Amino acid sequence: MSSPSRRTVLATGSALGGTLVTPGLAAGPAPAAPMEATAADRVDGTARPADPWRTVLDDADLVWRRMPTTWSEGPFLGNGFLGSGIYAEPGGAASTAVRFNVQHSEVQDHRPEFGSLFGLARLPIGHFTLEPVGAITGLDWRLSLHDAELTGTLTTDKGTLALRAVVHTARSVLAVDVIASEGERGFRWVFHPADAISPRAAFKPLPDGYEGNPPAQVADHDGISAAVQPLLAGGQHVTAWQERGSGRARTLYVHVAHSYPGTTALGRALKTVRAAARLPYPALTVDHRAWWHAFYRKSFLSLPDARIQRFYWIQLYKAASAARRDAPVMATSGPWLEPTPWPNTWWNLNAQLEYWLIHGSNHLELDAITRALSEYRDTLAQETPAPYRSDSLGIPRTTDPQLANGASSALMGYGVGVPGQDPPTPEVGNLIWALHNVWLSYRHTMDVSVLRDVLHPLLRGAVNYYLHFLEPGPDGRLHLPATFSPEYGGNSRDCNYDLMLVTWGCRTLLESAELLGVDDPLVPRWREVLAKRVPYPTDANGFMIGADLPFAKSHRHYSHLIAVYPLYEVTGRTPDERALIERSLAHWVGFEGALQGYTFTGAASMSALLGKGEDALRYLGELMSRFVKPNTMYQESGPVIETPLSAAQSLHDMVCQSWGGVIRVFPALPAAWADLVVHDFRTQGAFLLGARRQGGTTRWVRLVSEAGAPCAVRHGIAGPVDVRDGRGRPLRYSDAGDGAIRIALRKGESALITARGDRPDLTVVPVRPNQDAPRWGLPDA
Repeated sequence: MSSPSRRTVLATGSALGGTLVTPGLAAGPAPAAPMEATAADRVDGTARPADPWRTVLDDADLVWRRMPTTWSEGPFLGNGFLGSGIYAEPGGAASTAVRFNVQHSEVQDHRPEFGSLFGLARLPIGHFTLEPVGAITGLDWRLSLHDAELTGTLTTDKGTLALRAVVHTARSVLAVDVIASEGERGFRWVFHPADAISPRAAFKPLPDGYEGNPPAQVADHDGISAAVQPLLAGGQHVTAWQERGSGRARTLYVHVAHSYPGTTALGRALKTVRAAARLPYPALTVDHRAWWHAFYRKSFLSLPDARIQRFYWIQLYKAASAARRDAPVMATSGPWLEPTPWPNTWWNLNAQLEYWLIHGSNHLELDAITRALSEYRDTLAQETPAPYRSDSLGIPRTTDPQLANGASSALMGYGVGVPGQDPPTPEVGNLIWALHNVWLSYRHTMDVSVLRDVLHPLLRGAVNYYLHFLEPGPDGRLHLPATFSPEYGGNSRDCNYDLMLVTWGCRTLLESAELLGVDDPLVPRWREVLAKRVPYPTDANGFMIGADLPFAKSHRHYSHLIAVYPLYEVTGRTPDERALIERSLAHWVGFEGALQGYTFTGAASMSALLGKGEDALRYLGELMSRFVKPNTMYQESGPVIETPLSAAQSLHDMVCQSWGGVIRVFPALPAAWADLVVHDFRTQGAFLLGARRQGGTTRWVRLVSEAGAPCAVRHGIAGPVDVRDGRGRPLRYSDAGDGAIRIALRKGESALITARGDRPDLTVVPVRPNQDAPRWGLPDA
């Protein structure tokens, strides 16, 4: 299969470009109880109507009144490539220095013979220490989400250091501006190169013959310092920096570049720092702040739980700090590499969960998965065993940013296992699951180029691999040889993970072939799979792992439940099916011991599917109280970024669901969330949803069609309704059953749904919290 050029891939699909949508809600009279204006919303001491985005973002800022001592406590900055986590220098130096980590999502090794976790692993780069003259006695920091900027003061026994810092969104420069008091004018910056060895080396034995890369070489280049890290495989990564200013007011500019197999990184790094350092800090940050301000305004959500609302907006900040379409698909820790046994990208859950929130929040500009799968499709063929490469595609458990696995399956030399033949863990379905993310991007934009150029051809290859192994049994049904359900020990025939994914894959291929007008010779085979596939194995406790393996122990992963969520193939449409979901969910979370954070995000979303808002909130509460760190990060054996991001999607699932061709507004809200507002929430069918709930009642629902797709909406407004277009004229609608109505909307048209005769205020304003809650960070001294 030939691969389109990178330029072609990046240009594919205008709808994925994330064009800023100007808020379209009609202005109404001032709310009865407007939010109090922030200081930024006052002119000459007079309050003006508060900007709703600024209000919720300022409220969500993380604050620190004491020194963070680990990556999971401190501020973090990033732009999808360059990342910096900020906390006290470990090892007894907490009172004398602050660490600014410098890591980069493109910096990796290039020795595939040692596999993805050693030979292709992300490599640590190093860190700067901000070293005051005196001993640190206190701090007052604030991470502004609105500006994506850390500001505040560091206090020592000799004076103060006022600092502000960004990782520039476009220039990929860490800029730290420091103004010192007289007693601290001698503060200094020191760079500490890290050993360029896989972080997994601290957790697992080294492969035979593996050694770390040689030390970095630090030198001055006409006033710019650079640490050049040579790689044994060839290539280099370079950290370049320059300090501008003198005495009490100085600005540090830092850039990281990576090149392989050439050694061009040094020249690029020096050029970038030289250009950035010509700009004083205020000028440097103008376009950075403008990008972030526009980013947030693409959607809006406010709910009365202050802690969760703040958490949600921090996840949007985190996602845009860790992801961009042209950046590598997020590794397990995003761009903020720390000691971890998992220094690469994981495809049996992590990558998928990391990107779910981009759809509802209207941020398709962050979709690296669609871009990467398309750009590196040739690698997907090479990762399958040689006998199947002519027509099959697959992705192994772990890869580097180019989707290469190296020699993780050292005996066979490929990454995707062979069903029934490849002990110990033939994990086969990961590519289809990743392509479900691509399908979500298509469905939320209705961009046919994504369907035609990426989803359909890649899904065809992924399903083809299964077609080599599905065979009829004595019962006349199609069966799979033994495969591995991610993370549950033991292989099984008719593994639910694989049966559920190949079922979704065949159904999606049939639907896409029809939409595209493709006369594919495999259509009869896809239909045969759907007609003859063995039923999903179940027992008295619900879904099994597979025909040979019941679910019988604590297990954090919901690989055996994927047809329920996120595929929505099993949705509880009948009483028996609903009981099966409830039984399976209760059995899964009933085993304590191995449960982890994303167990509870999955359980929350499954509860939301069933309309159980109280249960969904309870599961999110378990996540917050047991697993989420002070800065909203998360870790198991090492940092893993997917769980907090997937919690934002669980919140989306409580607020809006749009599977099965029906938009469900407020399908699973707990009783405590009597007031809620959402604006420009993106749904399947490429609709932008606005809605308001007041006093436990849905007051209005507004939909704007971007693609002219069929529109069915379960609005949740009791009794007769009025449906009006953008000019206030009545629109025809019909009953779609089960509380939904069907509205014919052409591209660009809108519909406003209200209770009959009601004319509610359509102003977008934050709702008041039910009670106060502590900010994220370390707000207490």
